[in-house]
Amino acid sequence: MDLALLRTFVTVHRAGSFTRAAALLGLSQPAVTSQIRTLERQLGRPLFLRQARGVTPTSIGDELAHKAAPHLDALVEITETGLDDDSSLRTLHLAGPPEFTAERALPALTELTGDDGQGFALRASFGTAEETLEGLSAGHHDLAISTAQPRGALLTATALCDEEHVLVAAPRWSEQLGTGQPDRGPEPALDKVPVMEVHESLPFVSRYWASVFDSHPAAPGTVIVPDLRAVLACAVAGAGLAVLPRYLCAAALERGDVVALHEPAVPPLRTYFLVVRTGTLAMPHIARAHDWLLRSSADWC
Repeated sequence: MDLALLRTFVTVHRAGSFTRAAALLGLSQPAVTSQIRTLERQLGRPLFLRQARGVTPTSIGDELAHKAAPHLDALVEITETGLDDDSSLRTLHLAGPPEFTAERALPALTELTGDDGQGFALRASFGTAEETLEGLSAGHHDLAISTAQPRGALLTATALCDEEHVLVAAPRWSEQLGTGQPDRGPEPALDKVPVMEVHESLPFVSRYWASVFDSHPAAPGTVIVPDLRAVLACAVAGAGLAVLPRYLCAAALERGDVVALHEPAVPPLRTYFLVVRTGTLAMPHIARAHDWLLRSSADWC
C-alpha cells in the first residue's frame, strides 16, 4: 500500500475535511479526493462519509486510522530526527494570547533557542483563542496556547496551567468603597466604579461577577483596550476597577500600586491549554518545546 495514500488518509481523518487536509499537505483538494478514492478502491470499502461540512470516517476508516497513524507518526519522527543533524536551526512557530505568551511562554522558551545541537529558532504571533486554533489547524503555527479546548481529532490539547483572577483597583478606590463582606455579593457602590476591560463584552469582569457574585456587572466599560498589561497600567493610574490574572498583577499588588477589592474563598480560575496538531509531537523541536512548557508551568500556578 502506498505510504503517500496512507499519509493523506490520516491527515483527512484528523482534519475532518478534504479542504483542510489539502492545505496541511500542500496539495489541491482534487488531488486529496483522488488519493482517498484510490485508497478506497484498493481496500474495497468506503473510508469516509461525505457531508455538507467535511467528512465523517466510517467504522473501517476509524479502524485503519487507529492502526496506521502511530506508524506514520513514527516514520515522521525518524525523518525529523535525521533532519536535526543538519547545521541549520529548525524554527518553532508559537501562537497564543499576547499577555500570557509574553510574560510566561516566551521567557521559558528562549532558553531553548540557539545553536546547541538541540536548539531552535523561535517565531511568535498573538491572537484570540479562535484565531490561534484556526491558524494551528491551517498549519501556520506549530504550537498554540489557548484558553479554549479544541474539539475533533486534528488538534490535541494538554492542560498547561490555571490562572487565578483578581478584582483590583488603585488604593483610593478601596478607601472610598470601604471593606466589603465576601459572603454578601457585590456592594452597590462597586457597580459605580468605572470598569476597564479588553473588550466591550467585559469578558473578565462578567466571568468574575458570575462566578463570585452570581450576577452581572451593572457598570459599562469605561476604558477598553485589547491588552491586559494596558488594563493594569490604567488600574495603577486610578482609572477604575479591573479583573486581572494574578500572575500579571502580583508585583503591582506587592508594591501597593493596586489592591484587591474582593477576596473570595474560591477565586475564579481560567485554564490554559497547550495545543498541537495531532502527530506533530513526532517532530523533535515541537516535542521539546511542548515538554519544556509543561515542566515550566509547574512554577506558574
